[in-house]
Amino acid sequence: MTNDTGGDVRLSGIGKTYGSFTAVHPLDLTVPQGSFFALLGASGCGKTTTLRMIAGLEEPSCGTVHLGDQDVTRLPPHRRPVNTVFQSYALFPHLDVFENVAFGLRRRGVRSVKKQVEEMLELVQLGEQARKKPHRLSGGQQQRVAVARALINHPRVLLLDEPLGALDLKLRRQMQLELKRIQTEVGITFVHVTHDQEEAMTMADTVAVMNAGRVEQLGPPTDLYENPRTTFVANFLGTSNFIEAEIDGRSGTDLVLRAGGGKLLLPEARCPAPTTTGGRVLAGVRPEKISLTHADDAGSVPEGRNRITGTVADAGFIGVSTQYVIDSAVCPEFAVYVQNVDRDPRLVPGAEVVLHWNPAHTFGLDATQDADAGVEEAA
Repeated sequence: MTNDTGGDVRLSGIGKTYGSFTAVHPLDLTVPQGSFFALLGASGCGKTTTLRMIAGLEEPSCGTVHLGDQDVTRLPPHRRPVNTVFQSYALFPHLDVFENVAFGLRRRGVRSVKKQVEEMLELVQLGEQARKKPHRLSGGQQQRVAVARALINHPRVLLLDEPLGALDLKLRRQMQLELKRIQTEVGITFVHVTHDQEEAMTMADTVAVMNAGRVEQLGPPTDLYENPRTTFVANFLGTSNFIEAEIDGRSGTDLVLRAGGGKLLLPEARCPAPTTTGGRVLAGVRPEKISLTHADDAGSVPEGRNRITGTVADAGFIGVSTQYVIDSAVCPEFAVYVQNVDRDPRLVPGAEVVLHWNPAHTFGLDATQDADAGVEEAA
């Protein structure tokens, strides 16, 4: 595979309607050659339809699909330089692992398949399983056979449709790392559809978060998590707390906010919403960015931090951290995740507490958005 722009997937104005229902609104999307790209979203958001239009399994209602310089919009699936791996694996039960992987080569009339198949089995670390039938393999091993069978045809792009959905959590995590390793070694473009936020963030270089047939936000996982542009993205990728606040003025590069009688600082650069004084914003902060101090020790909270007071409503111990729910005047169910390093035994339901965090960890969004968008979908 050459490292030119040949692996680019370029969707231009592509959309799909079924009668009066719009599954995918016209969108433009470019997947760079050699990248691991994820389409992430809840069921029914249009991500699988988008993937199927790249594969040629769905005909777009409008727009074009380019693979490199080639317009493949009207080409049937078998004439496109792509292969797809599905959640169901679709292995041939009567063929052993070697013959499953060799199938595509034999169908194309390749006589000498041994070297290519062995190299591919080595890549997916299944060399010793070559003569086993699929039913004797674990789910993760079967998935790797499906990947090897797809890759041996040297596709320009490998499409993965919820490939880890049938695996249990521990195996899924192992396979996330495996797929990333394989993609890095072969260097071809992977386009991966998933509803699992952790999966997308672990594996992908770039994530497109889809919602109701549109791309809500596109970027590297860290950027989407740290700088969500909408409440849907903020809630779908992890958990966010939102405080409704009014812009009271400025202090250097920060906006000064008023919320529930208190003052908060928000870096203006982290607020894509209008920042007129008197305007309203949603000030967001992630649960793990917040420190929790018992009200008796309120004097020990450093100056310059954003702070609000509240009462512990619930505390759940989950091993690496304790997840607190705080009832506060500015936010009824404020989530705080505290690492279990030095646990304060006083932080029990009913305790009065101060929540505080570095103002730099606050982001701002338009207050006209629904603060709960994306919450149910992520569940």
